[in-house]
Amino acid sequence: MTTSSTALLVIDAQESFRRRDDWSTTANPAVLDNIALLVDRARASGDVVVWITHADPGSGGVFDPQNGQVRVMAQLGQDDAETALTKTTINAFASTDLHERLESQGIRRLVVCGIRTEQCCETTTRAAADLGYEVEFVTDATTTSDIAASGALAAVSGADIMRRTESVLAARGFATVTTTRERVGAATAI
Repeated sequence: MTTSSTALLVIDAQESFRRRDDWSTTANPAVLDNIALLVDRARASGDVVVWITHADPGSGGVFDPQNGQVRVMAQLGQDDAETALTKTTINAFASTDLHERLESQGIRRLVVCGIRTEQCCETTTRAAADLGYEVEFVTDATTTSDIAASGALAAVSGADIMRRTESVLAARGFATVTTTRERVGAATAI
């Protein structure tokens, strides 16, 4: 059992996204630097770090493990001794044993960061709250991309998606929304 009751969930910070055309226009270019700061802080605090990647086996795309992109971005410095899970659903709890692993270590507080603010990060945060975890959502350590207009649906900017996610998670009580600066201290945050 760990001595800390907190775990940092690093969700989908993987090469698959860097291979997508929309990576160059991500809403938060500082996301990887902020995730790295959170990882350093978690390790220094003795918190558990959990690396979660997304796979879509057999798809032939960037999320197909056969194509070699379903791996944490090297600059984040994943430690092989830390927990690493691969999910096949948006919610990291639904297709992994994440909940059981966290429970077995006495984890009750989660810090969430990663890629696709409104998808895997938000959905996992909501599920965690439903499971009784206290969740801190580090908004500037997440990012997403614009959604293009399609038929009757209007385009939505990545920045607007991020603001909406922050508002919903905080206002509906799913998480405390914070920033990297607030989490790690003003002196080290970007």
